[in-house]
Amino acid sequence: MERVMSLASQRAVVIFSKSSCDMCYTIKTLFRELGVNTEVYEIDGDPRRRETERVLARLGLRPIVPAVFIGGQLVGGTNEVMALHLSGSLIPMLRQAGAIWL
Repeated sequence: MERVMSLASQRAVVIFSKSSCDMCYTIKTLFRELGVNTEVYEIDGDPRRRETERVLARLGLRPIVPAVFIGGQLVGGTNEVMALHLSGSLIPMLRQAGAIWL
């Protein structure tokens, strides 16, 4: 748990992803289009993949990726991020975390 939380707090926006995941691609594209410089951890290439998957599952993520952290706090997966975006709450959250300055 400590390793995942440490990685999640290294940048304003951190995404745990799998390279073959379509929803991960969608979320990474959304943040890129918003001008956010994210830190992406592709867990499918990580030798500690199983440990990371267990931690993300313990945090309540189903499916476990994409796992989006903003300002070091777990926001959730695709549904939660898209709901924030559609409600107009995502950009203010990104501003507060220092991920964008617009």
